Amino acid sequence: MRTEPSPGNLPAREHLPATDAGTPVLDVVIPVYNEEKDLQPCVIRLHDHLKRTFPYAFRITVADNASTDSTPLVAARLAAQLPEVTSCRLEQKGRGRALRTVWSASDAPVLAYMDVDLSTDLNALLPLVAPLISGHSDLAIGSRLSRSSRVVRGAKREFISRAYNLILRGSLQARFSDAQCGFKAIRRDVAQVLLPLIEDTGWFFDTEMLVLAERAGLRIHEVPVDWVDDPDSTVHIVKTATDDLKGVWRVGRALATGSLSLDRLVRPFGDDPRDRELTDVPKGLARQLVGFCVVGGLSTLFYLLLYSVFRSFSGAQVANALALLVSAVANTAANRRLTFGVRGRGGAVRHQAQGLVVFGIGLALTSGSLAALAAATSDPAHSTELAVLIAANLAATVLRFLLFRAWVFPDRRGGTPSPSPVVASHQPVPPLQPLHSTAVRQGGNAYPPLPQRPTAPPSPYDTAPYDTAPCRADEAADRSWRDSTMQLQAVRPHDHDPRKAR
Repeated sequence: MRTEPSPGNLPAREHLPATDAGTPVLDVVIPVYNEEKDLQPCVIRLHDHLKRTFPYAFRITVADNASTDSTPLVAARLAAQLPEVTSCRLEQKGRGRALRTVWSASDAPVLAYMDVDLSTDLNALLPLVAPLISGHSDLAIGSRLSRSSRVVRGAKREFISRAYNLILRGSLQARFSDAQCGFKAIRRDVAQVLLPLIEDTGWFFDTEMLVLAERAGLRIHEVPVDWVDDPDSTVHIVKTATDDLKGVWRVGRALATGSLSLDRLVRPFGDDPRDRELTDVPKGLARQLVGFCVVGGLSTLFYLLLYSVFRSFSGAQVANALALLVSAVANTAANRRLTFGVRGRGGAVRHQAQGLVVFGIGLALTSGSLAALAAATSDPAHSTELAVLIAANLAATVLRFLLFRAWVFPDRRGGTPSPSPVVASHQPVPPLQPLHSTAVRQGGNAYPPLPQRPTAPPSPYDTAPYDTAPCRADEAADRSWRDSTMQLQAVRPHDHDPRKAR
């Protein structure tokens, strides 16, 4: 699990401007491995759909994962013929590696990917990226397990998918419904912070990204999709499932041991109204009150149990003092960790000392109540003693909460700001240069550039050989993307691709 830091807080999410035609708003990545037959019809169909229905400039990037067939040539021909298409060649396999490489170097503010088989209905693409464009969400995923989704696939894949998501919910407390659907999008500013934390480079990349994003407090939008299983899928189910389970164990262990600092209270990933400073609204009061009541209820039961034990061999005052002392130490430690969120050993002794002062006040209340009961009757029943102590403890509990909040564990964030823990601490890197379909310098050698896209090709997708630019993981190219022109087309209701049979 990677633990290298991130470059500080992200700004609040904002709606992307609709007038910026110089840079594509959306970059759709299609990772492929030996897909020479399906790649061309997939790209043509996706390109045609985006030209007709997507109201922003876009780019389609074919990320070739070390294919051994003619996939690189097909990708290069498509890039030469279609202005909005480009290709990237990686010499190592791995869908996660391909997505990390292209997303890290892309200049588009919204990044997406989909599988080459286009099993997902393309009508879900605009609903997928719209929450990211508007600034409402940080990530978006297609879900085949939503009640309104329409899915056609075999019982075996259905069982595996649902079982895997149940494992994620039970082991990693994931709340998203479908981790493996090859139809996802993310805002670029979020990706620049989140991608360095992701270790997997294969099929588990999606799950790890979603789990870390959810634990960090990011907003994940889910879109119900219509999905048709591809019977010719080359995914090895057993190996993929094994790798996924290993990834679940690795991520779960990292989160349990705290090697990844993703505490939502740090909130390094954007805007949250719960983190805003509001006048006359005590911050965290409701949560602290609930936690204090839970700890207080358990402490009271613990105190009464100790009192009954000590009362069997000592007097009422001695039993009360001993039971209150032991329960007070446990109560302070529990409230310190659970109610007020203080972690680590720093200040623990001081907090316990202050807690003993609060204990002394509670002891005075309960002891005074017992003394008043003894003055009222010479031989009170044991049940009467317990009732008096419960009433006295309720009054002491209210006072204890006020003293804990105002004196023992005060919220000092309103005063002089102290250095806040951050998820990451490495120096901000300069803006990454986007990928380009021309030459990429690698190891001192320059690969030959792709041919220029002809304005009027004599015959589309001819058989002339083309080169495709190789790209290394985590290495950006040294030139910028070719600008795309914004396509503003009217979106027709129920618009769908005429080539797709309904």
